[in-house]
Amino acid sequence: MRNFDLTPLYRSSIGFDRVAGLLDSLSRSEQSQPSYPPYNIELTGEDHYRISMAVAGFDRSELNIEVNQNNLTVAGNKHADDKSRTYLHQGIAARNFERRFQLADHVRVESATVENGLLHVDLVREVPEAIKPRTIEISDGSPQPTSVTQARNSDTAAA
Repeated sequence: MRNFDLTPLYRSSIGFDRVAGLLDSLSRSEQSQPSYPPYNIELTGEDHYRISMAVAGFDRSELNIEVNQNNLTVAGNKHADDKSRTYLHQGIAARNFERRFQLADHVRVESATVENGLLHVDLVREVPEAIKPRTIEISDGSPQPTSVTQARNSDTAAA
C-alpha cells in the first residue's frame, strides 16, 4: 500500500483534517472494486464532467443510478435469461455489477443517457456564491462617516 505524507498540506491549510481519511478510504475501496464494467471519466468543459460506462447487453430498465450524499452508485441487474443457450465462446459479460464514485462537494448529476451500449452520466460542479472568492475591503481604522439617512433611521429606531 502507498503511504502519503500530508505534512505540507497541514502547514498551509485549515480545515482539511478529513483529507487523510478520505484518501485512505478511496485507496481501500479502489482495491476492492472489480474492473467490470470498463468506464471513462472525462472533462467536457469547465466544471462539467462525464462518466461513460460500457453496458452492452443491458436494457435501460436493468440499470439504476443513485446519488446518496456525495456517493454516486451505478448498478446493473441483469434479468435471468429464460432461453437455454450453448456458447462456443462467451466473451460478452452479462453479470450484475455495482460501481461507486465519490463526488466532490457541490457536484451534482445533471443527466444520464444510454447510447450505443454506453451509459453516459453527466455531472456539473456548481459552486455556491457564498463560497466563491470575494474581495475584503481593508479600512484604515478611522470611524466610517454615516450618511444622513442612516443617522435618521437609527434615531427613529431608538425612539
